[in-house]
Amino acid sequence: MSLTKRNFFVQLAILTLVLGWLGAGILRYVLPGLYFEGYPCIPVYFFLFGIFEISMFDACRRYDSKRLVIFYLAIKIIKIILSTFFAIIYCIAVREEVKAFLLTFIVYYMIYLVHDTWFFSNYEKAKGKQHKKKENETNA
Repeated sequence: MSLTKRNFFVQLAILTLVLGWLGAGILRYVLPGLYFEGYPCIPVYFFLFGIFEISMFDACRRYDSKRLVIFYLAIKIIKIILSTFFAIIYCIAVREEVKAFLLTFIVYYMIYLVHDTWFFSNYEKAKGKQHKKKENETNA
């Protein structure tokens, strides 16, 4: 397992656990009218998608690293499409607490989007620094 993949897994697991427990606590005790039984599905969904996302990113990085930015954008498009389908299916299947579910889901989506953007932005910066360092060593 690559260092990038391991770091992402660790950060994703910590983020999911913290958000899961914090969100459940807030919804259950601070805003008890907004807690819904399907709440645990949301952190699980984003954790599983994160695993899929980093696995695909790592595979692309190994085989075609020149197209990482395009691949990153494609994964974001897939994520929004699958997230929309997940939300629609949940709302149709459960039909209870739809507003609470959608509000919570959107908040989670935004938090994970910020995390992913931050993580992959740092990855690209580090990769650029490594490339410049190698270039300077070769020229020296």
